[in-house]
Amino acid sequence: MMAGSGFTFTDAENHDVPVAVGIAVAPGEAGADARVSVTLSPTAPTPSSAPSPSPPTGEPRWSCTPAAAREVAAALVRAAEEAENASAEGPVTVRADELRRGDVRDGERPMTVDGARTDGSTAHITWKSVEGRTWTQSYDVNTAITLRRRLPGTR
Repeated sequence: MMAGSGFTFTDAENHDVPVAVGIAVAPGEAGADARVSVTLSPTAPTPSSAPSPSPPTGEPRWSCTPAAAREVAAALVRAAEEAENASAEGPVTVRADELRRGDVRDGERPMTVDGARTDGSTAHITWKSVEGRTWTQSYDVNTAITLRRRLPGTR
C-alpha cells in the first residue's frame, strides 16, 4: 500500500516535475524493512493508496530504507539552508561583539550563531554546525568575522 505526499521540483530545463513521496509497504515489511518510495510523476503529484507500490508505466521510481531516506532528507535540509543562507549582497564583515543569533559565518563549513554575549573586551560566541553540534569560542570584541548571511534585528 502506498501513502504519502506530493510536491513539485523544477528540472534543469525549468519544467515543473511533480514528485510523490510515500511509504511502499509490501506484505511482511514493517519498521526498518519498509521501503520509502519516490516517484517522479508528470501526471499525478500525490501518490494514491493502491494495493501495489508500483508507479504507472514510464514514471521513474526509486525506493530506499527509512535510514537512507533520513540521509536524503538531511542532505536536502542542508542544501535548503545553504540556499537560504546565501546572501545576494555577498559576505559582510562585522566585529565579534556585533554578532547576533542566526548570523551565518562564511566559509567552507557554514556555522550559525546560536548565542552571543560580551564580557568586557571578550565576545563569547556559541556556534551551531549544520550537523547540530554546538561549541563556544571567545574572541576579542574587535575581531572581524565574515558572515555569509546577516539577519536583520537585534540580539
